[in-house]
Amino acid sequence: MSDTPQADSVGIVASRIVAIEQPLTLACGEVLERHELEIECYGELNGRGDNAILICHALSGHHHAAGYHPGDSRPGWWDHYIGPGKPIDTSRFFVVCPTNIGSCFGSTGPLSINPATGRAWGAEFPPLRARDWVNSQRLLMDCLGINRWAAVVGGSLGGMQAMRWSLEYPELLDHCVVIASAMKLSAQNIAFNEIARRAIKSDPDFCNGDYAAQGRSPQRGLALARMIGHVTYLSDALMGQKFGRDLRLGDFTTGSADPVQFEIESYLNHQGDKFSGVFDANSYLLITKMLDYFDLAREYNNDPQAAFNCARCQFQVISFSSDWRFAPDRSREIVDALVAAGRDVSYCEIESDQGHDAFLLPNPRYQAALGAYLARAAETVERRQ
Repeated sequence: MSDTPQADSVGIVASRIVAIEQPLTLACGEVLERHELEIECYGELNGRGDNAILICHALSGHHHAAGYHPGDSRPGWWDHYIGPGKPIDTSRFFVVCPTNIGSCFGSTGPLSINPATGRAWGAEFPPLRARDWVNSQRLLMDCLGINRWAAVVGGSLGGMQAMRWSLEYPELLDHCVVIASAMKLSAQNIAFNEIARRAIKSDPDFCNGDYAAQGRSPQRGLALARMIGHVTYLSDALMGQKFGRDLRLGDFTTGSADPVQFEIESYLNHQGDKFSGVFDANSYLLITKMLDYFDLAREYNNDPQAAFNCARCQFQVISFSSDWRFAPDRSREIVDALVAAGRDVSYCEIESDQGHDAFLLPNPRYQAALGAYLARAAETVERRQ
């Protein structure tokens, strides 16, 4: 990293822990008497407390969305989109990104101490729903002095969370941005998640989820789960362009008995091994189940229009042409339901060969569409002043 951050970077950032002392009643009925969220914030909160944007991370995401931690060679996971003059413009917005409960990057989750037992929660951490994340973030608003979200923005699982925000607290957000998401998972998506979970549970070091207490870690199973997931985040075209049938090791033409390894094999092994070194297996099981359980219209007699009748904000929905995990058809279903409910919605399908991961990557049309929409959100805030 350069000693001088680029002009459109938020620069050197630091995370912090916010202790939420109010009880949080979870959808499963259990109560967290207190919990902690690790967060990063960028920009300045205005005097009215209404220029904040909430960034909702996806399955393996976390609070470090933009800028650099000291010594980092790479910025946060959405640095292309967050910063002064960028689509999520920190010269106009106060941007908040928390690691949500249940994950493993500093917020209360399976790695945290269960006050009832004095040891890590592990597999005993209660099951979660997207509304639990939303309710936790509602309490976070009070801790930060935020009175209203200018926008709640999320991709993938984060987009599901953003939609849930629009139904649970319709009076507390102006805009909801839903990127590469769906109102519920398809059977195929649930199947991929179950295969990944089985990979983790089949690891001899899983120990029925009690691996930490035994000084073990199911890294082989977690690496395999990540490899399965990673394949679904990419498109066939992208894998063909990046890797094709190129070899990393060996040669088919020499008659050698040495093993042959394709570049795509090497890439997936690297991704799996890297992920298993930083993520927690119990968190992975917990959050993939959250994905499976999510169904926006379930308690509205399975009527998406009736669900969105509760919303009061404006919406932007974005999809990507090569995303087969959360295909554009799923985004169009969201748009159709919003239109039927009489909500204000804009929709953009972005041409991309990057698959589901496209929502994380630079794309001029995507950046322009998101930036133009959020500029309107900023104008809404500025008109209130």
